Amino acid sequence: MLITISRQFGAGGAEVAKRVADRLQWRVADNEFVERVAVRAGLTPDEVAVREERVPNFIERLAWALASASAELAVPTGATMEGLSEPLMVRVTESVVAEVAREGRVVLVGRGAAAILGEQERTLHVMLVASAKIRAERIAGRFQITVEEARKRIQETDARRAKYHKEYYGRDWADPVNYHIVVNTGYLGLDGTADLIVREAGRRGWAFRQQREP
Repeated sequence: MLITISRQFGAGGAEVAKRVADRLQWRVADNEFVERVAVRAGLTPDEVAVREERVPNFIERLAWALASASAELAVPTGATMEGLSEPLMVRVTESVVAEVAREGRVVLVGRGAAAILGEQERTLHVMLVASAKIRAERIAGRFQITVEEARKRIQETDARRAKYHKEYYGRDWADPVNYHIVVNTGYLGLDGTADLIVREAGRRGWAFRQQREP
């Protein structure tokens, strides 16, 4: 059982994912997962900690952490993070998504997971959207920048995500047909959006994980 959350930049993907995971008693595979990989790779969390939702930066750091830790991935001797090719970065990212999917009971934010997992059974693909105005206000507040700067960052980030999906998966990232549910977080709010996703998980019969007795 797996829920993937794709999102327009500023639509609240990380916040919604946390709410959904809390209510289902699942876990979230987001930036903290990268830190876990960093430890496994012998790197410091600072080397892979990316707080901006900028796809190339995230993939570079994630790819280097996993490529360093996995004997199955052929990384040239003496290679640097900057020297890794993007196809290798994509392949490493796919390996992480597959690993997370096997573990199950997880809410996975971004990473191209909806494209990678496609029609895999017991997977719910969600796309979060919101108006440009609402997203710009959220981003401006989060990063302490002007609304105009936020609009520019939104356009650049969404363009990267669309290009990434088109180039490597031949998919239109914004096409609602690629998702089971598309939700406007500006209309429903973060809590309302989480409620809707949790209700769908319940309709599918995905049981809550019972907490162990102390």
